[in-house]
Amino acid sequence: MTAQAAEPASIRSIEAPQHPHTDYSVLLRQVRAAGLLNRRPRYYLWHSAIVLLALIGGWAAVVVIGDSWWQLATAAFLAVVFGQLGFLGHDAGHRQITGLRRTDHLLGLLFGNFAIGIGTGWWTDKHNRHHAHPNTEDADPDAMGVLALSSERARSGRGLRRVIFRYQGILFFPMLLLEGWNLHVASVRAIARGTIRRRGFEAVMMFAHAAVYFGTVFLVLPPVKAIVFVFVHQGLFGLYLGMAFAPNHKGMPVLSAADKTDYLRRQVLTARNIRGGLVTDIAFGGLNYQIEHHLFPSMPRPNLRRAQPMVAAYCAGIEVPYLETGVLASYAQSVGHLHAVGQSVRRTEPGR
Repeated sequence: MTAQAAEPASIRSIEAPQHPHTDYSVLLRQVRAAGLLNRRPRYYLWHSAIVLLALIGGWAAVVVIGDSWWQLATAAFLAVVFGQLGFLGHDAGHRQITGLRRTDHLLGLLFGNFAIGIGTGWWTDKHNRHHAHPNTEDADPDAMGVLALSSERARSGRGLRRVIFRYQGILFFPMLLLEGWNLHVASVRAIARGTIRRRGFEAVMMFAHAAVYFGTVFLVLPPVKAIVFVFVHQGLFGLYLGMAFAPNHKGMPVLSAADKTDYLRRQVLTARNIRGGLVTDIAFGGLNYQIEHHLFPSMPRPNLRRAQPMVAAYCAGIEVPYLETGVLASYAQSVGHLHAVGQSVRRTEPGR
């Protein structure tokens, strides 16, 4: 039975562990012995085929439907397909698919740069830093973005950033509508600045995506409908990805850069799992098993469900809190924490 813990939103740092440093090694041996780190090529073959067929079918529908406002339904469908491609790009970035650096990088370029217009080089670098320092201010790029995860950071905000911090609980979901654009802009900026390897090839793939994407939309639809299609599609794409990633760490302990918590506890205590069945697994791209994914980033996605009871039982045995909630509860905890942090800013302002 899965162990659960109370929401630790108020915790700002974690004390040094009182357990041996071999805790993770013991769990790793158990997981490896169960074959859960073995590649799953058949799963990724059929899953990738289904997602790519959905992508082709979505764009074919755009051409067949033609000049019609029904295209907004197609835009919504393609937003979900783009999200699923993003999950495949995520898996490729962690070398979950083949385990081979070059092959998974090429798959990342296919699923990321070409299919959805997100640079795999920029994203992989950013995401690896997040995994190394989850929820760690001044180290985790996801903890230093447009939202404040701690009251200390929220109170240090100035200008527009402080306004956003103040009302971030209310603004959270509306801001996710801009996340798709943010990912595209950040990818292009990284290529332009030369902060990634093989930027020439990445640039070519990104340009090919833009040419196919905008070429198809603006050739099939008149300008007004084409623009609306793009904004609806990109907005829903960002909303979908944001809602898949949001419950993973928001509202969980925020660590300082000097924190010395060991690897196992750092990964488990800063992450939240989401209960559910096959539909949840597909909708969240396996990221609903956030704890297992953070402990074993290269574990193939379909193995995460099998690893979950093993990890939960092990954490219970060594008395490490393991948090798992339902979908709605995860959003309530995440947004509630953001709102509480915003309130801490408002309480410190003059006249309050």
